[in-house]
Amino acid sequence: MLEKEKDLDAIKIMTPDHLHATVAIASMKKGKHVVTHKPIANRMKEAKLTIETARETGLSTHLLAWSKRPGYDIIKNWIKDGFIGALKEIHNWSNRPVWPQWQANPTDKPPVPKGFEWPLWLGPVPDRPYHPNYTHAVFRGWYDFGGGSIADMGHYSLFPLFLTLGINTPAISAEAYGTTTCTLRDNVAVGVVNDVAFPLSCIIRFQFSAQQELPPFELIWYDGGMRPTVPDELRASGKALTREGMMFVGDKGKILAGFRGENPVLIPESKMNYLKKEEAVEERSSGNEVWIDAFRKNTQPPGSFLYAGPVTETINLGAVALRTGKKVEYDTVNMKITNIPEANKYLTREYRNGWEL
Repeated sequence: MLEKEKDLDAIKIMTPDHLHATVAIASMKKGKHVVTHKPIANRMKEAKLTIETARETGLSTHLLAWSKRPGYDIIKNWIKDGFIGALKEIHNWSNRPVWPQWQANPTDKPPVPKGFEWPLWLGPVPDRPYHPNYTHAVFRGWYDFGGGSIADMGHYSLFPLFLTLGINTPAISAEAYGTTTCTLRDNVAVGVVNDVAFPLSCIIRFQFSAQQELPPFELIWYDGGMRPTVPDELRASGKALTREGMMFVGDKGKILAGFRGENPVLIPESKMNYLKKEEAVEERSSGNEVWIDAFRKNTQPPGSFLYAGPVTETINLGAVALRTGKKVEYDTVNMKITNIPEANKYLTREYRNGWEL
Protein backbone atom coordinates (compact mmCIF):
# COMPACT_ATOMS: atom_id res chain seq x y z
CA MET A 1 0.00 0.00 0.00
CA LEU A 2 2.77 2.43 0.90
CA GLU A 3 4.33 1.83 -2.51
CA LYS A 4 1.12 2.08 -4.53
CA GLU A 5 -0.76 4.89 -2.80
CA LYS A 6 1.01 8.21 -3.35
CA ASP A 7 -1.50 10.63 -1.77
CA LEU A 8 -1.47 9.34 1.80
CA ASP A 9 -0.61 11.82 4.56
CA ALA A 10 -1.11 9.57 7.56
CA ILE A 11 -1.61 5.94 8.51
CA LYS A 12 -4.06 4.80 11.19
CA ILE A 13 -3.09 1.40 12.61
CA MET A 14 -5.90 -0.85 13.88
CA THR A 15 -4.25 -4.24 13.39
CA PRO A 16 -3.55 -6.81 16.13
CA ASP A 17 -0.82 -5.72 18.53
CA HIS A 18 2.03 -7.75 17.01
CA LEU A 19 1.88 -5.74 13.77
CA HIS A 20 1.77 -2.23 15.25
CA ALA A 21 5.51 -1.58 15.25
CA THR A 22 6.08 -3.08 11.81
CA VAL A 23 3.41 -0.92 10.19
CA ALA A 24 4.31 2.22 12.16
CA ILE A 25 8.01 2.08 11.34
CA ALA A 26 7.41 1.33 7.66
CA SER A 27 4.93 4.21 7.46
CA MET A 28 7.23 6.73 9.13
CA LYS A 29 10.11 5.71 6.88
CA LYS A 30 7.84 6.63 3.97
CA GLY A 31 7.18 10.05 5.50
CA LYS A 32 3.69 9.33 6.87
CA HIS A 33 2.30 10.56 10.16
CA VAL A 34 1.08 7.67 12.33
CA VAL A 35 -1.81 7.20 14.73
CA THR A 36 -2.16 3.80 16.37
CA HIS A 37 -4.34 1.86 18.71
CA LYS A 38 -2.65 0.68 21.89
CA PRO A 39 -0.02 -0.63 22.40
CA ILE A 40 2.76 1.00 20.37
CA ALA A 41 4.25 -2.52 20.34
CA ASN A 42 4.00 -5.71 22.38
CA ARG A 43 7.78 -6.13 22.62
CA MET A 44 10.14 -3.74 24.38
CA LYS A 45 12.66 -3.60 21.55
CA GLU A 46 9.99 -2.86 18.94
CA ALA A 47 8.40 -0.17 21.12
CA LYS A 48 11.67 1.66 21.68
CA LEU A 49 12.56 1.38 17.98
CA THR A 50 9.16 2.81 17.00
CA ILE A 51 9.53 5.74 19.38
CA GLU A 52 13.08 6.40 18.22
CA THR A 53 11.92 6.34 14.58
CA ALA A 54 9.28 8.93 15.45
CA ARG A 55 11.95 11.09 17.07
CA GLU A 56 14.38 10.76 14.16
CA THR A 57 11.81 11.48 11.44
CA GLY A 58 10.11 14.35 13.28
CA LEU A 59 6.72 13.16 12.05
CA SER A 60 3.54 13.59 14.07
CA THR A 61 2.41 10.51 15.98
CA HIS A 62 -0.44 9.73 18.36
CA LEU A 63 -1.38 6.84 20.66
CA LEU A 64 -5.16 6.60 20.73
CA ALA A 65 -5.22 5.64 24.42
CA TRP A 66 -4.56 9.27 25.32
CA SER A 67 -7.41 11.27 26.81
CA LYS A 68 -7.83 14.29 29.05
CA ARG A 69 -8.87 13.12 32.51
CA PRO A 70 -9.71 16.06 34.81
CA GLY A 71 -10.04 13.68 37.75
CA TYR A 72 -6.29 13.18 37.60
CA ASP A 73 -5.73 16.91 37.98
CA ILE A 74 -7.74 16.87 41.20
CA ILE A 75 -5.83 13.81 42.44
CA LYS A 76 -2.52 15.48 41.63
CA ASN A 77 -3.54 18.59 43.59
CA TRP A 78 -4.63 16.53 46.61
CA ILE A 79 -1.33 14.67 46.64
CA LYS A 80 0.60 17.93 46.22
CA ASP A 81 -1.38 19.54 49.04
CA GLY A 82 -0.53 16.68 51.39
CA PHE A 83 -3.99 15.21 51.95
CA ILE A 84 -2.66 11.64 51.80
CA GLY A 85 0.93 12.37 52.81
CA ALA A 86 3.74 10.91 50.75
CA LEU A 87 2.51 8.72 47.91
CA LYS A 88 3.41 5.06 48.48
CA GLU A 89 1.22 3.02 46.12
CA ILE A 90 -1.08 3.36 43.11
CA HIS A 91 -3.54 0.50 42.62
CA ASN A 92 -5.38 0.01 39.31
CA TRP A 93 -7.75 -2.88 38.65
CA SER A 94 -9.72 -4.04 35.61
CA ASN A 95 -12.35 -6.71 35.03
CA ARG A 96 -10.55 -7.73 31.81
CA PRO A 97 -10.09 -10.13 30.09
CA VAL A 98 -13.56 -10.10 28.54
CA TRP A 99 -12.57 -12.65 25.90
CA PRO A 100 -11.94 -16.42 26.06
CA GLN A 101 -8.43 -16.85 27.45
CA TRP A 102 -6.74 -20.08 26.41
CA GLN A 103 -3.72 -21.44 28.26
CA ALA A 104 -2.16 -23.63 25.57
CA ASN A 105 -1.78 -23.53 21.80
CA PRO A 106 -4.59 -25.33 19.92
CA THR A 107 -3.68 -28.68 18.39
CA ASP A 108 -6.39 -29.01 15.73
CA LYS A 109 -5.83 -27.49 12.30
CA PRO A 110 -9.01 -26.02 10.79
CA PRO A 111 -8.84 -24.69 7.21
CA VAL A 112 -7.93 -21.08 6.58
CA PRO A 113 -11.10 -19.12 5.73
CA LYS A 114 -11.43 -18.10 2.09
CA GLY A 115 -9.86 -14.70 1.49
CA PHE A 116 -7.95 -14.67 4.76
CA GLU A 117 -4.23 -14.12 4.11
CA TRP A 118 -2.85 -16.01 7.07
CA PRO A 119 0.87 -15.39 6.32
CA LEU A 120 0.19 -11.64 6.10
CA TRP A 121 -1.75 -11.75 9.36
CA LEU A 122 1.14 -13.57 11.05
CA GLY A 123 3.55 -10.86 9.96
CA PRO A 124 6.73 -11.09 12.04
CA VAL A 125 5.59 -14.11 14.08
CA PRO A 126 7.17 -17.43 13.00
CA ASP A 127 4.97 -19.80 10.97
CA ARG A 128 2.30 -21.78 12.75
CA PRO A 129 -1.00 -23.35 11.58
CA TYR A 130 -4.00 -21.06 11.31
CA HIS A 131 -6.51 -21.22 14.12
CA PRO A 132 -9.44 -18.91 14.91
CA ASN A 133 -8.40 -18.85 18.58
CA TYR A 134 -5.55 -16.54 17.56
CA THR A 135 -7.59 -14.05 15.57
CA HIS A 136 -10.31 -11.41 15.82
CA ALA A 137 -11.15 -10.33 19.39
CA VAL A 138 -9.13 -13.09 21.10
CA PHE A 139 -5.63 -12.27 19.82
CA ARG A 140 -4.97 -10.09 22.90
CA GLY A 141 -4.57 -13.10 25.15
CA TRP A 142 -1.48 -14.53 23.43
CA TYR A 143 2.08 -13.38 24.17
CA ASP A 144 2.92 -13.53 20.46
CA PHE A 145 -0.03 -11.51 19.23
CA GLY A 146 -1.29 -9.35 22.09
CA GLY A 147 -0.37 -7.58 25.28
CA GLY A 148 -2.94 -9.00 27.67
CA SER A 149 -5.43 -7.06 29.74
CA ILE A 150 -2.88 -4.53 30.93
CA ALA A 151 -2.10 -3.52 27.35
CA ASP A 152 -5.76 -3.58 26.41
CA MET A 153 -7.00 -1.37 29.25
CA GLY A 154 -3.98 -0.20 31.23
CA HIS A 155 -2.99 2.26 28.52
CA TYR A 156 -6.32 4.06 28.94
CA SER A 157 -5.90 4.52 32.68
CA LEU A 158 -2.13 4.80 32.98
CA PHE A 159 -1.03 6.86 29.96
CA PRO A 160 -2.95 10.02 31.00
CA LEU A 161 -2.03 9.36 34.64
CA PHE A 162 1.68 9.21 33.86
CA LEU A 163 1.42 12.47 31.91
CA THR A 164 -0.52 14.26 34.65
CA LEU A 165 1.65 13.14 37.55
CA GLY A 166 4.88 13.65 35.62
CA ILE A 167 5.97 9.99 35.68
CA ASN A 168 8.78 10.36 33.16
CA THR A 169 10.68 7.09 33.61
CA PRO A 170 9.44 3.50 33.32
CA ALA A 171 9.29 1.01 36.16
CA ILE A 172 12.66 -0.16 37.43
CA SER A 173 11.31 -3.59 38.39
CA ALA A 174 8.25 -5.78 38.04
CA GLU A 175 7.02 -8.85 39.89
CA ALA A 176 3.97 -10.74 38.67
CA TYR A 177 1.60 -13.40 39.99
CA GLY A 178 -0.65 -15.26 37.57
CA THR A 179 -3.48 -17.75 37.83
CA THR A 180 -2.41 -21.38 38.22
CA THR A 181 -3.51 -23.63 35.35
CA CYS A 182 -4.02 -27.39 35.68
CA THR A 183 -5.26 -30.26 33.53
CA LEU A 184 -6.05 -33.96 34.04
CA ARG A 185 -3.80 -36.74 32.84
CA ASP A 186 -5.02 -40.25 33.61
CA ASN A 187 -7.36 -38.69 36.17
CA VAL A 188 -4.46 -37.02 37.95
CA ALA A 189 -4.25 -33.23 38.19
CA VAL A 190 -1.01 -31.84 36.79
CA GLY A 191 0.15 -28.28 36.36
CA VAL A 192 0.31 -26.70 32.91
CA VAL A 193 3.45 -24.76 32.12
CA ASN A 194 2.02 -21.84 30.18
CA ASP A 195 4.49 -19.72 28.21
CA VAL A 196 2.18 -18.93 25.32
CA ALA A 197 -0.70 -16.95 26.80
CA PHE A 198 -1.44 -14.46 29.54
CA PRO A 199 -2.99 -15.97 32.67
CA LEU A 200 -6.70 -15.83 33.40
CA SER A 201 -5.94 -13.23 36.04
CA CYS A 202 -2.83 -11.62 37.44
CA ILE A 203 -1.34 -9.08 39.80
CA ILE A 204 1.75 -7.14 38.70
CA ARG A 205 3.73 -5.02 41.15
CA PHE A 206 5.91 -2.34 39.56
CA GLN A 207 8.50 -0.29 41.40
CA PHE A 208 9.35 3.28 40.33
CA SER A 209 12.20 5.51 41.29
CA ALA A 210 11.53 9.05 42.51
CA GLN A 211 10.03 11.40 39.95
CA GLN A 212 10.29 15.18 39.87
CA GLU A 213 7.28 15.64 42.16
CA LEU A 214 6.86 12.12 43.57
CA PRO A 215 8.87 9.97 45.96
CA PRO A 216 9.67 6.35 45.01
CA PHE A 217 6.38 4.45 44.78
CA GLU A 218 4.79 1.21 43.64
CA LEU A 219 2.12 0.67 40.99
CA ILE A 220 0.07 -2.49 41.38
CA TRP A 221 -2.03 -3.74 38.46
CA TYR A 222 -4.86 -6.28 38.87
CA ASP A 223 -7.03 -7.98 36.25
CA GLY A 224 -9.33 -10.97 35.76
CA GLY A 225 -11.41 -10.12 38.82
CA MET A 226 -8.47 -9.51 41.15
CA ARG A 227 -8.47 -6.28 43.13
CA PRO A 228 -6.91 -4.84 46.29
CA THR A 229 -8.19 -5.79 49.71
CA VAL A 230 -10.96 -3.48 50.85
CA PRO A 231 -9.45 -0.58 52.84
CA ASP A 232 -10.41 -0.52 56.50
CA GLU A 233 -11.98 2.91 55.99
CA LEU A 234 -14.47 1.41 53.52
CA ARG A 235 -14.99 -1.84 55.38
CA ALA A 236 -15.97 0.10 58.50
CA SER A 237 -18.81 1.74 56.58
CA GLY A 238 -19.94 -1.49 54.92
CA LYS A 239 -18.69 -0.52 51.49
CA ALA A 240 -16.73 -2.55 48.95
CA LEU A 241 -14.53 -1.81 45.96
CA THR A 242 -16.15 -1.56 42.55
CA ARG A 243 -15.15 -4.16 39.94
CA GLU A 244 -12.84 -1.60 38.27
CA GLY A 245 -11.10 1.30 39.91
CA MET A 246 -8.01 3.13 41.05
CA MET A 247 -6.66 3.89 44.51
CA PHE A 248 -3.79 6.09 45.69
CA VAL A 249 -2.26 5.18 49.03
CA GLY A 250 -0.14 7.61 51.00
CA ASP A 251 1.36 7.38 54.46
CA LYS A 252 -1.47 9.56 55.82
CA GLY A 253 -4.51 8.66 53.73
CA LYS A 254 -6.02 7.31 50.54
CA ILE A 255 -7.81 8.50 47.40
CA LEU A 256 -10.36 6.24 45.74
CA ALA A 257 -11.49 6.85 42.14
CA GLY A 258 -12.89 5.22 39.07
CA PHE A 259 -10.74 3.14 36.74
CA ARG A 260 -9.52 6.25 34.89
CA GLY A 261 -9.51 8.56 37.89
CA GLU A 262 -13.18 9.53 37.66
CA ASN A 263 -14.93 11.04 40.68
CA PRO A 264 -12.05 10.90 43.17
CA VAL A 265 -12.80 10.95 46.89
CA LEU A 266 -10.63 10.98 49.98
CA ILE A 267 -11.19 8.10 52.35
CA PRO A 268 -12.43 8.18 54.94
CA GLU A 269 -14.88 10.49 53.21
CA SER A 270 -15.03 12.68 56.31
CA LYS A 271 -11.79 14.20 54.99
CA MET A 272 -13.78 15.65 52.13
CA ASN A 273 -15.27 18.15 54.57
CA TYR A 274 -11.91 19.95 54.67
CA LEU A 275 -11.86 20.52 50.92
CA LYS A 276 -13.33 23.19 48.77
CA LYS A 277 -15.82 21.66 46.40
CA GLU A 278 -13.99 20.55 43.26
CA GLU A 279 -15.79 19.14 40.28
CA ALA A 280 -14.11 17.26 37.50
CA VAL A 281 -15.95 17.88 34.27
CA GLU A 282 -15.11 15.08 31.88
CA GLU A 283 -13.77 16.49 28.65
CA ARG A 284 -14.26 14.36 25.57
CA SER A 285 -11.00 15.54 24.10
CA SER A 286 -9.70 12.15 23.04
CA GLY A 287 -11.43 12.10 19.66
CA ASN A 288 -10.01 12.22 16.16
CA GLU A 289 -9.89 16.01 16.05
CA VAL A 290 -6.98 16.01 18.52
CA TRP A 291 -4.55 14.17 16.27
CA ILE A 292 -5.98 15.26 12.92
CA ASP A 293 -5.44 18.92 13.76
CA ALA A 294 -1.88 18.24 14.93
CA PHE A 295 -1.07 16.17 11.84
CA ARG A 296 -2.26 18.98 9.58
CA LYS A 297 0.03 21.41 11.39
CA ASN A 298 2.90 18.90 11.58
CA THR A 299 2.99 19.29 15.37
CA GLN A 300 2.93 16.71 18.14
CA PRO A 301 -0.50 15.93 19.62
CA PRO A 302 -0.76 15.29 23.37
CA GLY A 303 -0.68 11.52 22.80
CA SER A 304 2.57 11.60 20.82
CA PHE A 305 4.78 8.52 20.83
CA LEU A 306 7.47 10.82 22.20
CA TYR A 307 5.53 11.08 25.46
CA ALA A 308 4.50 7.42 25.68
CA GLY A 309 7.84 5.76 26.40
CA PRO A 310 7.48 5.37 30.20
CA VAL A 311 4.02 3.78 30.11
CA THR A 312 4.86 1.64 27.07
CA GLU A 313 8.01 0.22 28.65
CA THR A 314 6.27 -0.34 31.97
CA ILE A 315 3.42 -2.32 30.43
CA ASN A 316 5.78 -4.43 28.31
CA LEU A 317 7.88 -5.10 31.41
CA GLY A 318 4.80 -6.58 33.05
CA ALA A 319 4.61 -9.26 30.36
CA VAL A 320 8.29 -10.07 30.89
CA ALA A 321 7.68 -10.54 34.62
CA LEU A 322 4.73 -12.84 33.95
CA ARG A 323 6.73 -15.01 31.55
CA THR A 324 9.79 -15.11 33.79
CA GLY A 325 7.89 -15.94 36.96
CA LYS A 326 10.34 -13.90 39.02
CA LYS A 327 10.96 -10.30 39.93
CA VAL A 328 12.80 -8.62 37.06
CA GLU A 329 14.95 -5.52 37.42
CA TYR A 330 15.07 -3.26 34.38
CA ASP A 331 17.62 -0.80 32.99
CA THR A 332 15.82 1.43 30.49
CA VAL A 333 18.98 3.14 29.19
CA ASN A 334 20.48 -0.16 28.05
CA MET A 335 17.11 -1.93 27.56
CA LYS A 336 18.23 -4.81 29.72
CA ILE A 337 16.95 -7.07 32.48
CA THR A 338 19.87 -6.85 34.87
CA ASN A 339 19.19 -9.61 37.42
CA ILE A 340 17.96 -12.48 35.21
CA PRO A 341 19.92 -12.57 31.92
CA GLU A 342 17.70 -15.24 30.35
CA ALA A 343 14.68 -12.95 30.68
CA ASN A 344 16.12 -10.59 28.06
CA LYS A 345 14.82 -12.87 25.32
CA TYR A 346 11.33 -11.65 26.18
CA LEU A 347 12.25 -8.07 25.25
CA THR A 348 12.26 -9.03 21.58
CA ARG A 349 10.96 -11.88 19.44
CA GLU A 350 12.06 -14.46 16.89
CA TYR A 351 11.23 -12.98 13.49
CA ARG A 352 9.86 -14.69 10.44
CA ASN A 353 12.12 -14.24 7.43
CA GLY A 354 11.55 -10.90 5.71
CA TRP A 355 9.88 -9.30 8.73
CA GLU A 356 12.93 -8.41 10.79
CA LEU A 357 13.12 -4.97 12.37
